Amino acid sequence: MVLRWLRVLAGVTLIVLGVLFALAFEARYWRWRDCFNELGRCYDPVSQDVYLEQAGMVWGGLAALSLLAGLYLVVRLRRRSG
Repeated sequence: MVLRWLRVLAGVTLIVLGVLFALAFEARYWRWRDCFNELGRCYDPVSQDVYLEQAGMVWGGLAALSLLAGLYLVVRLRRRSG
């Protein structure tokens, strides 16, 4: 019973982290995907931030892995109980 709750907690935590990583992906890469130059950089003169194209792979990869792992744990638990 305790192990089941730990798996549920781990699954939900991974899903929440996946959503947060997806929000970071959207804010750091997706909004600026048309702005990147040949060096993979985009400068925003309003906020004076430099966005890197590589951030899309990092944040997107973390989001995908976290969401998939969390969904796997939750679906596996539902199949066992049902």
